[in-house]
Amino acid sequence: MALQLARGAVTAHGTIGPMSDESSPRPAYDSAFLRACRREPVPHTPVWFMRQAGRALPEYRKLREGTAMLDSCMRPDMVTEITLQPVRRLGVDAAIFFSDIVVPLKAIGVDLDIVPGVGPVVAEPFRTARDLDRLPVLTPEHVPYITEAVRALVGELGATPLIGFAGAPFTLASYLVEGGPSRNHARTKALMYGEPELWSQLLDRLADITLAFLRVQIDAGASAVQLFDSWVGALPAQDYRAFVQPHSARVLAGVGDVPRIHFGVGTGELLHDMGAAGADVVGVDWRVPLDEAVRRIGPGKALQGNLDPTLVFAPDDVVRRKVHEVLVAGKAAEGHVFNLGHGVLPETDPDVLARIVDLVHAGV
Repeated sequence: MALQLARGAVTAHGTIGPMSDESSPRPAYDSAFLRACRREPVPHTPVWFMRQAGRALPEYRKLREGTAMLDSCMRPDMVTEITLQPVRRLGVDAAIFFSDIVVPLKAIGVDLDIVPGVGPVVAEPFRTARDLDRLPVLTPEHVPYITEAVRALVGELGATPLIGFAGAPFTLASYLVEGGPSRNHARTKALMYGEPELWSQLLDRLADITLAFLRVQIDAGASAVQLFDSWVGALPAQDYRAFVQPHSARVLAGVGDVPRIHFGVGTGELLHDMGAAGADVVGVDWRVPLDEAVRRIGPGKALQGNLDPTLVFAPDDVVRRKVHEVLVAGKAAEGHVFNLGHGVLPETDPDVLARIVDLVHAGV
């Protein structure tokens, strides 16, 4: 599949393509996004959207017709095109690598699929110590399509940073133990509380896999990474510290010197501990105002967030006012990356997202 964007192509929002100094190994280093992650002065508040590459874009839906989700994640040409689509259309300050948190598990041989309307489904859920043998170490040879896609993207994006992506050990464990999405994570918690040694071994394996998956993306040129812990908000803080934080911390410590974003849903009570796990940037969902999140997290961190994803359906004047409120609250942080408080909803009008980008860049 031929890419539709030539290097250096100019969009309504700016230029996508290499900087004039192509000898620079990471031309995105001085981008507003990476500067905000490093808590440095920025020319404007940077903005990107979780799940910006996906179902809200008609060009994505057209491209994905007839291709299963996991298959699309393993085709470098498709991954490259899908990752670039929102950068072209929206003018965001960073691209997020198109993938899924279960891709590394599939790559090492776990029998799973992403069922439309359901989510990841594991054929044989993990329940005993014998299941640990089903989690071998992930190597670059398991995911050559990831290396190829990241390299292609870095070449196309130039001065626009690429964010690598992976699921955190707790959320991966939840899918493996439950066999799929869960409302109450009952089996996951039963294993965590009832067999803490096995739980620790399972998360150790998953931390190794997650770290290796992120390292593949970084080694191929990703400028930052996001560790996404979808379900960890189901835990109280003391249990997060005891059963989860050490494993996430090992992942974050191992990725090297690129900025590290750590995000979870419903994690208002965990924000301090998630920051303490080693993130440079703590993602905040829409439930906690950013100025309050600063108080909970403490100094030395940038924040990411946190417009309610449903506000894109509100009238324009409401959207403008709410964007302004997030920007004002974000001034309390040492660095602020504007984002939604969770992923873009499939019914979202991309034109609204583009207007939000313009509002953020204008500092409304």
